[in-house]
Amino acid sequence: MKRLVYFISCLAFLVLWSSCRKDFEFEPSTGNLEFSRDTVYLDTVFTNIGSSTYNLKIYNRSDNDINIPTLGLERGEDSEYRLNVDGMPGRTFQDVELLANDSLFIFIETTIDINNLPSTDGEFLYTDKIIFDSGSNMQDVDLVTLVKDAVFIYPDRDNATGIIETLTLNVGGEQIETDIQGRYLMPDEFTFTNERPYVIYGYAAVPNGETLTIEAGARVHFHADSGILVSEDASIHVNGLFSNDPEALENEVIFEGDRLEPIFSDVPGQWGTIWLFEGSVNNIFNYATIKNSGVGILSDGNPDAATDKLTITNSQIYNSSNFGILGRNTSILAENVVINNSGQSSFAGTLGGKYNFTHCTIANYWRNSFRQFPALLLNNFTETSDATIIADLTEANFNNCIIYGNDNPEFILDEINDNTNPVLFEFKFSNCLLYFSDPNNNFTGDNYDFDDTSLYENNVFNQDPHFMEPYENQLIIGEDSGAIEIGNPSFVNGTTQFDILMEPRPTSPNPDAGAYQHIDF
Repeated sequence: MKRLVYFISCLAFLVLWSSCRKDFEFEPSTGNLEFSRDTVYLDTVFTNIGSSTYNLKIYNRSDNDINIPTLGLERGEDSEYRLNVDGMPGRTFQDVELLANDSLFIFIETTIDINNLPSTDGEFLYTDKIIFDSGSNMQDVDLVTLVKDAVFIYPDRDNATGIIETLTLNVGGEQIETDIQGRYLMPDEFTFTNERPYVIYGYAAVPNGETLTIEAGARVHFHADSGILVSEDASIHVNGLFSNDPEALENEVIFEGDRLEPIFSDVPGQWGTIWLFEGSVNNIFNYATIKNSGVGILSDGNPDAATDKLTITNSQIYNSSNFGILGRNTSILAENVVINNSGQSSFAGTLGGKYNFTHCTIANYWRNSFRQFPALLLNNFTETSDATIIADLTEANFNNCIIYGNDNPEFILDEINDNTNPVLFEFKFSNCLLYFSDPNNNFTGDNYDFDDTSLYENNVFNQDPHFMEPYENQLIIGEDSGAIEIGNPSFVNGTTQFDILMEPRPTSPNPDAGAYQHIDF
């Protein structure tokens, strides 16, 4: 009996309480909404490429449930923006309900065809507003997007089957069909200028015997899984120049992804690689910035080329999800080069080859995941499902360099010996700052005999390089750096007379190791 009385009493209380509340009596908005921001900047997008999704939060700070009679874009259905209000897509909405002391999200996107806009001279600032209510109660939030025109390079698609064009490569006179989506550049595309950015879908291939020239100040953007492929007897010449503005890098050639929003500015792995295919020749990069790729530069083959297959100077490679530079039995000359933040190695010279690095900073402060390899990896083999292939490492010289990072050790020399067919494994580190500590004696053998001056000469080990902000790719060294004045003046000539910022390198006293002369932070 007591339980029945208790139940009836509770039911009566609930009925009385609900009859007194006004939870479901929505009052019209009085223009007192609050917003998480007064302007939503959708940053910069290329024409016809969708933006990221941005959000705006709306607050009802009052104790009353309210109804927003109208909510929508000022341009209405003609707007280039799209909204999603509390899960409902559209451009205009009626009677949007918002509970007392509650909030709701509006999500905003855009895809804009710059050809539908007024005369732009390459870019247009597109704006609109989200309007809340009308008359004296009207409130608004601005929307702003910068739209850029670009030169788009993409493979053909068969409209009937949806199949995307793939590359057929000429390898030693034999036509090899691949599943690499892309197409060969046409003659009028052999020069990339700085007039408009380039956006590449799939792989843009340089035809056999041709040269792709990229002028100073050019901007090259890649969609996911895209890149440049330089085929047999072809070349790429990246003719960047020194930039006075270290932020704008107005004269450098920049290779990066096609998402321009700030949240993508340092995201690794947004695109594929610049692939110097076996048989390509005389590839030159000067004042280039390559960032956010899978592999910055992949150089294959031609270890005995009369002119180094890849010559890279005054350049930076950052945020590669795998390797900054990956050489596979190839030949590379690098001077004043900075490589940092790679998911595996910043530089890997594999399957032998020939490598000469002078005044380079090879660092790795990757922190996005665990990495298996050091900043610098050298080996003379590759393993296939059928066999282990071994090749000569004819030379690997690192002069006046810094090799450092947030792991230990930061260089590994992985040699396999073939007793029946001896191969070369020639290397030398001279006047470098090196990070190598092996308290458990995991690395033994002649390659790690640091007293052997034929392999290691005048190096400094495990001293702090005092980088400015290594996790932010700022690898200028400060006044407390262990790299100060440890360089050998005999390696200062040609390109290396100046550091990567065009500061003169002294020969007396000795120059600093690495790509930068030190400064006072």
